[in-house]
Amino acid sequence: MDTAHIEGLIGMLTVLGILILLVLPSAIGIAHDRRVDRRIREAEQARRETEGSRPPRTRQRYFTTTVTHHS
Repeated sequence: MDTAHIEGLIGMLTVLGILILLVLPSAIGIAHDRRVDRRIREAEQARRETEGSRPPRTRQRYFTTTVTHHS
């Protein structure tokens, strides 16, 4: 290998390293989001299973009023 090949290899490895540094945070974020989504699905499924064993809750309605002062 002569100097031109070594410089080309160093340049290629530099570009590859920069690409990895740019893509790595996104890949970690995607993996984290998938893990959170899986936990949410598992929690929802467990909640549905426990709700199936007890009577359904009645929905409560809340009424709000606004009081304003008129002169």
